[in-house]
Amino acid sequence: MKNIFTYSTAFVLGLALVVTPEADAQQFSKRKQYNSVGFSLNAVNYFGDVTPVTNFTSLRPGATRLGAGVSITRRFYPRLSGRFGLTYGRITGSDELATNGVSDPNARFRRNRNFTFRNDIIEASAVAVIDLIENRNNYLKRPDFVPYVFGGIAGFYNNPQGLYSDGTYVDLQSLKTEGQATAYSKYQISIPFGGGIRYRINRNFDASLEVGFRKTFTDYIDDVGGKYAPVASISSSPQQLYFGNGITKSQTGEFAHFTDPTSQRGDSGNRTDWYIVTGVTLNYILTPRIKNPKFR
Repeated sequence: MKNIFTYSTAFVLGLALVVTPEADAQQFSKRKQYNSVGFSLNAVNYFGDVTPVTNFTSLRPGATRLGAGVSITRRFYPRLSGRFGLTYGRITGSDELATNGVSDPNARFRRNRNFTFRNDIIEASAVAVIDLIENRNNYLKRPDFVPYVFGGIAGFYNNPQGLYSDGTYVDLQSLKTEGQATAYSKYQISIPFGGGIRYRINRNFDASLEVGFRKTFTDYIDDVGGKYAPVASISSSPQQLYFGNGITKSQTGEFAHFTDPTSQRGDSGNRTDWYIVTGVTLNYILTPRIKNPKFR
């Protein structure tokens, strides 16, 4: 997964250096620049500790939830645009549903851990969009099909919630379910990158299909990241004790030391969590004002 992030980011940054030389700025005048606004419908998923395997291949289609977003894009050069976006989406995970086989040791571990969560994510992003087919003309002569890649930075708000014994969802961050000295922040940073294809519908409308990965710097968008805490440090409330220890199905027999303080609650590689946004966007081009030349 780390290689996916490294290579993809290097690819996007490398393209940005190639496609934005000074000559482009001279040949692509301000009269050809334009803005567009977009509205997207997204499918949101995640990979982390509450998935069949804690890597990129563990995406579980059944956990996909709908999201939505708005964006504004400014076209600067024949290949390069800047885009600011706001998106909302929910991610979910369930140990009961994520197990990938009864005989798999990890499946037995996850089933016994018995954790189910959801998390509503609100994201603000700024990315560079690099078209793989250039357009040195104005928006009226843009190509019909344009593949593109993008990369940038984003900030997001998230609030993981766990399924409690009474069937309700409970906010987990303040519970410090792993006995943390301080609660992790609900505000985090991610690196969005990905690609898509854009199709010209008519004079002012484009439609695009896009897949974007978000590499986060936290292991707690699912509230699971480290080891089990000593019971004495998570007994301030019934809910804290439940999610930090009592939620497990069994602590006897082969699972006799399942929640010992030295036992792993999340993955052992200290991997950060990711989420992925796949969306269809309808973009409306704001018709730029074209100034007629003055004659003297």
